[in-house]
Amino acid sequence: MKRLSHNARVLVTDGGRAIVFRNDGQVGKPDLRQFKVYAHDNPPSRELGTDKAPRVNESMGHRGSASEQTDYHQQAEDRFVKNIAQDMEADLKAGEFTELIVVAPPVALGVYRKAASPELQKATLMEINKDLTKHAAAEVAAIVVKALEGD
Repeated sequence: MKRLSHNARVLVTDGGRAIVFRNDGQVGKPDLRQFKVYAHDNPPSRELGTDKAPRVNESMGHRGSASEQTDYHQQAEDRFVKNIAQDMEADLKAGEFTELIVVAPPVALGVYRKAASPELQKATLMEINKDLTKHAAAEVAAIVVKALEGD
């Protein structure tokens, strides 16, 4: 059974905001304190790009089709999560923490995994597939402890 150690970090993120908690409590008795907050104002894709979907013409005949519209909103969210991963890596290299728990919805978690360096992946004790960005620290702590005990 894994436990949340003193000074471990808990990163709670989605594509638009992120909260980093530090465990000021001891092993087995977490006391999560908000350490950093990131916010990203990300308007909908329709406000980020105004072009129509590109058209593709077949080489033979007169048929054409539209290709998929670029999702600028998702691209901005992905960039935000990548920047968070880079910031966590910098903190890890600076020796500010040795253990990290990442809590994010599936898409953000996938982007985070791709952006995380091998060192950051090694420091990551657990990934929790949930969106808890609007939850209080005590609720996040309870969910993290329950997930760690179940592992």
